[in-house]
Amino acid sequence: MPTLKNRQRVGLGDFSGVRRQQPMRQNGCSLTRLFLAGILSQLYELYDYLSNKMMQVVGRYAPDQHIYSIDECFLFFDSWRPAESWRAYAMRIQSDVWQQLRLPVGVGLGATPTLAKVASFAGKKLGDKSGIAVLDTPEACRHVLLQMDVQDVWGVGKRIAARLREQGIINAWQLAQFDPKALRKQFSVELERTVRELNGTVCIKWDEERAKKQQIYSTRAFGQPVTSEQFLRESLCWHAEKVAEKLRRQQSKAWLLTLFTHANPFADTEQYHKAIQHRFAQPTNDTRALVQAASNASHALYKANIKLHKCGVGAIEIIETAHEQSDMFAELAHNPRLMQCMDAINSRYGSQTIGAAAKGIHPEWGMKREHLSPQYTTNWRHLPKVVC
Repeated sequence: MPTLKNRQRVGLGDFSGVRRQQPMRQNGCSLTRLFLAGILSQLYELYDYLSNKMMQVVGRYAPDQHIYSIDECFLFFDSWRPAESWRAYAMRIQSDVWQQLRLPVGVGLGATPTLAKVASFAGKKLGDKSGIAVLDTPEACRHVLLQMDVQDVWGVGKRIAARLREQGIINAWQLAQFDPKALRKQFSVELERTVRELNGTVCIKWDEERAKKQQIYSTRAFGQPVTSEQFLRESLCWHAEKVAEKLRRQQSKAWLLTLFTHANPFADTEQYHKAIQHRFAQPTNDTRALVQAASNASHALYKANIKLHKCGVGAIEIIETAHEQSDMFAELAHNPRLMQCMDAINSRYGSQTIGAAAKGIHPEWGMKREHLSPQYTTNWRHLPKVVC
């Protein structure tokens, strides 16, 4: 049961500035190396494309796959075994992803999901640091667990680790040897499952179908402080449209909508935070209904002379469309066919191709993305040009 994790987060934009090295001489020329950091903006479309492509590539190597996050997944093999060794098989997965996507990935193999995460840790931190580790024997597991701090175990947070150290549990091997029932009484059933998994007993299982979200939010900080009610209204409408799309995607509708905005809590400017709720007469996932609610809420949320930092919209009371009990006397607040048409157009021609005009066309409050890398994988206009 391997866990595969992307070991290089491509262009996340978590850099802090431009750093200049001392000029160096090469072939009589003065060269200056620049570390370009903090220059490139977040390119979410590229992350999504690479993530989906990577999952497709690695998914071919196992009969069952569980996508855990944007850059990590679990492969389940059950009783199947490769013709070659497990390490050779892991190297083949790693090589295939590199050849097709040029993404360096790590592959960790273990008998349980937690041991697979331990192997992933070992592949990056121990031995040759090739990104590959196979824990197929008790000796191999013990060797790695002895070198692994208890806080590095999947599911053990900082506070739990501190309490474990008070009891003399310093490394992962000591945790694995502890009585799981005693840990359950002192901590939780989750920690008991972690200990059992470290000893080779599978306790973590995923459903074939993921449970639908009970709350759906869309929030984002403004690209620059907002002091205009119009800009706040446009942003709220933009978020409401996103929430409506997510509701339809999981075939749900919302009874209750929460809308909020606040100033920057870390700035020296005047502090402000306000949230209101809107209840629909009938549950809906219609973009027009949610955008109308957001537009009406903007006046109540806005406060003059306040530099707003962030706003958002959330559906916090959700029901499944299949379980909806309609009121035969209520006026319908949604048009399913119109929404299907909108979703089909945006799916075929790209997100935001069609939407509510209330969100604006070129919003000044939008996230700063002036330094995007070329979108070679999602935009035809950015394909490289070859001049012969």
